[in-house]
Formats: sequence, C-alpha cells, structure tokens
Amino acid sequence: MELLDPQTLITLIEESRFGVEYQPIVDVTNQDIFAYEALSRFFDHAGKPLRPDIVYASLHNSPLSLFQVEYKQKLIQLDSAPDNAGLFVNVDQDSYFASGIAGINNPFLKLFNHHKKNEIVVELIENSEINDAKMSMAMIESLASHNIYTAIDDVFAPTSMLSFAVLEFVDFIKLDKYVVRNKSNKESMHLVKSIVEYGHFSGKKIILEGIENQSDLSLARQLNVDYIQGFLYRDQFITKL
Repeated sequence: MELLDPQTLITLIEESRFGVEYQPIVDVTNQDIFAYEALSRFFDHAGKPLRPDIVYASLHNSPLSLFQVEYKQKLIQLDSAPDNAGLFVNVDQDSYFASGIAGINNPFLKLFNHHKKNEIVVELIENSEINDAKMSMAMIESLASHNIYTAIDDVFAPTSMLSFAVLEFVDFIKLDKYVVRNKSNKESMHLVKSIVEYGHFSGKKIILEGIENQSDLSLARQLNVDYIQGFLYRDQFITKL
C-alpha cells in the first residue's frame, strides 16, 4: 500500500485537516435508524479527500502521531454526533494503547465516559495479527468494565482472520461488505448463516455492511441480520467538515 510522506502527515496534523461523515445503521425490520457510524475523513492541502486507510497505515510508523490523530478525530466525531441515536466509533487497537496510560485514565476511555449524548459502541478492527487479537481482548475488557459496548468489524473480509476469543466477548458483529459481493457462493453463505445463528444464540446483534440496493436488502432479511449499513441509505448521510 502506498504511504504518505512524513511532511504530508506533519502538515495534515498541524492544520487539522480532518472531517467526519455519519453513516446510518438501519433496523432491518422497520427501516428506522438505530445508530450512526462515525467515519473518519481526511483532506490534502487542496481540499481533496485522502483515503483513510492510507492515512492510518502511514501513521502506524509513529504511535504517538497515530494516537494524536485518532484522539482528535474522536473529539470531532463525538462533538458533532447526531442526537437521539447510538454512535459507533472506530478505534485502532494500537492508538488505544499508544499513550501508555492504562485503566480508567486512558484518554479514550475518559473521553467515552464523559460523553453523555449518545450510547457509544467502539468498533475494533478484525485482522490477522495475534498480537492485535491480544490487544483487542485487553481493550474489550477495559471498555466493558465501564459499560461501553464493543463491536468487531470486517468479519469475513478477505484480508482478515477470525479470532473466536474476540468474537465471543463483543456485543455486535459487523459482517463485511464482502458477504454481499459473495452472495452467490452457497458454501460461504452457509458459514455466514452459522455466524449469524451463533451471534443470536449468544445475545449479540448482527450488522451487515455493503447494502446498496433492494436485492442486498433482501439478502439481509434472508440472513436474518438485525441491522444494515450501506449506500442504499446515502441520502441520510450527515457530513461534517
């Protein structure tokens, strides 16, 4: 993956060229908005968007810079969040622990504890690193001890590996948009249905991403997921810059 050069990152941080876009998470049954996911947005000096995954990948070479950007993003996302709905926020495991401050004084935990406008669900990124799975578990335990819900993101994404320990302890399971794209694969759908059944059996809620049309919505209903998210609901986006 192409990374941003250090000078671009420095000016990005100095000039706080950050934004947030809120994407609705919709109840499959009644089409009501259950919550919003706060999506990070970044811009170059000309105001053109930068890919968030490239920005965060570039920041991983500097843990404290990663923490600084992630924390500023969360301040914006919480401050501008829509009223009367839950709020899903993504927090990278590395940035959560980058400050070196554990327990109740962790900056992110303090930020979430002081936010009263929305019920917060923290999304953890599912990936293939064993060390990340260990950090995910520590992060889930820290958040759960303060009654903050967690979700595992990107389940069934082609580049991720599934940690059953993490899957067991989160409150929400977010199925990657790859599920929708791979809906003609009967074997894959059988596995997806098994995860959905497991989630419901263990009291978790299931969110399917990548819903772009009525056919995708029909798939969500067939899979018996609880909530959906995607460009089918783009007219309900709220963008803050």
